Amino acid sequence: MATTKQKKSEIITKYGKSAKNTGSASVQIALLTERIADISSHLKVQKKDYSSQLGLMKLVGQRRRLLGFLKKRDLPEYANVIKQLNLRK
Repeated sequence: MATTKQKKSEIITKYGKSAKNTGSASVQIALLTERIADISSHLKVQKKDYSSQLGLMKLVGQRRRLLGFLKKRDLPEYANVIKQLNLRK
């Protein structure tokens, strides 16, 4: 199931501290995590959907790079995002 506009705006306000802060690393990580969860649930049903599998790997890599950036720039925010999103790091 795709992320709705309402769900996306909730994520932006929760992690971006305002509705207009869509470019911060924590917001981008949260949105990517939501998309990754959607694609993962899709792939549990459609095991041979290799194009979605490739897209999933790209999203995971992008989220990993953003997490590394956030860790270098703002360690407390990194720890907060990891804890809120239940990510392993």
